Amino acid sequence: MDPFVTTGTDNPALSGLRGRISSAWNDLSKSERAVCRVLSSTSAEHLLYASAAELGAQSSTSNASVVRTLQKLGYSGLSQLKQEVAAPFSSSVSPEVRLKTRIEHIGQDLARIQQETWDEAASLIDLARTSNDDSSYSAAINLLVRADDVYCYGLGASGIAAEHLALRLRRTGIATRRLSTDGFRLADEVMNLSARDALVVFAPGRVTRDIDVLLDHAQLVGANVILVTDELHERLSSRVDATLTAPHTPTGLTSESLAGILISDVLVQGISAVAPDAALRSSQLLNDIRSRLGY
Repeated sequence: MDPFVTTGTDNPALSGLRGRISSAWNDLSKSERAVCRVLSSTSAEHLLYASAAELGAQSSTSNASVVRTLQKLGYSGLSQLKQEVAAPFSSSVSPEVRLKTRIEHIGQDLARIQQETWDEAASLIDLARTSNDDSSYSAAINLLVRADDVYCYGLGASGIAAEHLALRLRRTGIATRRLSTDGFRLADEVMNLSARDALVVFAPGRVTRDIDVLLDHAQLVGANVILVTDELHERLSSRVDATLTAPHTPTGLTSESLAGILISDVLVQGISAVAPDAALRSSQLLNDIRSRLGY
């Protein structure tokens, strides 16, 4: 194998990246090897904020070569690699340090701030699109349509996506409750959860005590559970009935709830497609009430 530079790291994603490079090296083209040399010598912190264009320039190739190389290594693209690299930072690096790193990297160039923010959003959207197939959406939609009541839960930034889904589900005619509290008061909000209901949990990468209890209670009463997550598929697969992937921002440049909101929109449009009469009646009722309110 042609030698390439490595740097000491405790980040398992970079170790995995270098392992993939080693395995694929003999099958890589000259330009792909150039990209791999840059990838293998780039720190985790720098890789989080690097664009395909930057990595292409550093390797004297192109952004297309970077994407093609990553796909040959088994990644869907740069966004997937960033997701894996970012995972340890969320638990081991404080928000203040992550913010400082982001500010130092982006600087004060407004044009660059705009470009990197839009680029990350586009990458997250593309990753979310390719990570969820029709069968995953269909399983979740069927559970929602059949439920007597839907309970939506999300903590912190995930609560924005949970609120968005609850609002839009109600507008399609599905009785929906937004679980808006945590801790002691959460018990009051889920007392009536039953086997005829569905619980949607937005949990990107951490299982809190509240989430743990919610999943246990849903299993106890026989309610169906839909999990929208970034990292918890394997850990919680045995405790949920359907799972959708909502990639989390690896850098903090974009909203933590971006992918969750868009996934909610897909679910709502899917429900409207399979139950158009209920959605139409609900829309007409909503508009009638608004008109009587003077809006």
